[in-house]
Amino acid sequence: MSEPLIVVCPHCHAANRLPAERLADGATCGKCKARLFSGKPVELAAANFDSHIGRSDIPVLVDFWAPWCGPCRTMAPAFAQAAQQLEPEFRLAKVNTEDEQQLAARFGIRSIPTLALFRNGREVARQAGAIDTASLVRWVRSQR
Repeated sequence: MSEPLIVVCPHCHAANRLPAERLADGATCGKCKARLFSGKPVELAAANFDSHIGRSDIPVLVDFWAPWCGPCRTMAPAFAQAAQQLEPEFRLAKVNTEDEQQLAARFGIRSIPTLALFRNGREVARQAGAIDTASLVRWVRSQR
């Protein structure tokens, strides 16, 4: 049996300890009872960003975007499809840089969309510009 992993709930943001071999078994949050993986990106804000990035043992791919950005809107369906393909191996999340300007500044986001992959609380890879689902999934999986 492998070491348990910490998985942060996308709904109540509580940390859950889960055996690695049970990630794909439809696990639910011990606090709010919601599913830990829904195949949809999680909306992050300053209030919950650090709990997801810093506490999760699952790598987190963040899409820094803005509602007025055409390429961001074009890539949104591809990002959602990638969430279905990459969970539970990766958590996908979105940060609206219009609403979360301090987060965008903290990570030096200069253009959008920008994808940043975090592992163990640290950024390990970055990709600027809109990409399709297949390219996104391939890029993320190549970052292991």
